[in-house]
Amino acid sequence: MVSTLRSTTSAANPGSQSALRRLNEQRIVEALMAGPATQAELARQTGLSTATVSNIVKVLLDADIVATEPTTSSGRRALSVRLNSNSAVAVGIDFGRRHLRVVLANLAYEVLAEESITLPLGHRADVSISAAVDVLDSLLAEAEVRRADVVGVGAGIPGPIDHRTGTVAQGAILPEWVGFQILDRLEEHLGLPVFVDNDANLGALSEVTWGPHSGVENLMFVKIGSGIGAGLILGGVPFYGHVGVTGEIGHATIVEHGHVCRCGNRGCLETIASTTTMAELLSRGEAEPLTPDEIVRRALARNPAVLRVIDDAGHAVGRALGNVANLINPEVIVVGGPLAELGEILLEPVRRGLLRHAVPLIGETTTLAMSALGTRAEVLGAAALVFQHADIAHHG
Repeated sequence: MVSTLRSTTSAANPGSQSALRRLNEQRIVEALMAGPATQAELARQTGLSTATVSNIVKVLLDADIVATEPTTSSGRRALSVRLNSNSAVAVGIDFGRRHLRVVLANLAYEVLAEESITLPLGHRADVSISAAVDVLDSLLAEAEVRRADVVGVGAGIPGPIDHRTGTVAQGAILPEWVGFQILDRLEEHLGLPVFVDNDANLGALSEVTWGPHSGVENLMFVKIGSGIGAGLILGGVPFYGHVGVTGEIGHATIVEHGHVCRCGNRGCLETIASTTTMAELLSRGEAEPLTPDEIVRRALARNPAVLRVIDDAGHAVGRALGNVANLINPEVIVVGGPLAELGEILLEPVRRGLLRHAVPLIGETTTLAMSALGTRAEVLGAAALVFQHADIAHHG
């Protein structure tokens, strides 16, 4: 899966020799994730010539990305190639409205270390980035990973990113970040290659890399949180549209004369179905606003008021998904975010709304599932983003 998730101002020419070489190296690495293979088997799996495979293996061997050992195949001497999983480590960072998550992952898609901390509401970008630096340093020490083995950092934020400039665009759940040059500032503070994307896009990427949907060509990931956004995998690759701002279904009009949304329109999906709206509806008479975790706890305890709010929200989300499904006909729609633990309690009204508003054939043939990755989907997608784009064989 290849796309240009890094700011297009700094992305390599996709037709260049270096880009082609990197793509071929990535194909070899991805093939080896399934297990050791001979060079002849790698050639068959990737469609590359045996000479190209041999040259790439030499490069990866010099970079300590792979190891080789003699073997026999069909009675002939051959060279078996396997990954040195921890020789290339990716960092994933998920900046949320109230949280920061950081993971270290290796080429075998194994988590080496992770940590999540709480951030204050309205946190400024510089403060959050400094916290990310501290957490990363701590995790590297904990996992005994050398900084030289880190091939790059993937970072996600809850808001659109203008891929022309690498800046946070209007509409982010973190208004303090709008206009912020997140790509440049992260690279400046971390001293590592950085790849940035919207958190819903990273959720979609995680589902086809870490999750159970690796063979799915057309997938939609919907994150229901303080905001509501969607990430799209179309034709096997992430879809970004013209400037990188896609999947903003939280601003689809559901009630024409409804409440005014932070975007300036009325009756947007976010004004009905976001966790912020749910908390506002359920916090009357409470000493403090309910957190998403408390909403989940009360829903699982079958609190009738919470169940009603979730049912209304889920049906509204399903209506918006029905309209999108009519347009793109996805094979799978995955629902993620802080309410993922609710399972069918949330999925049932979403499914009802989807079937009510999608063309019957589309509604009946679209699989609706809750993310198996829970609240880790975005940060795991951020780590996967690195392996999609970093020059693994020439890092350090």
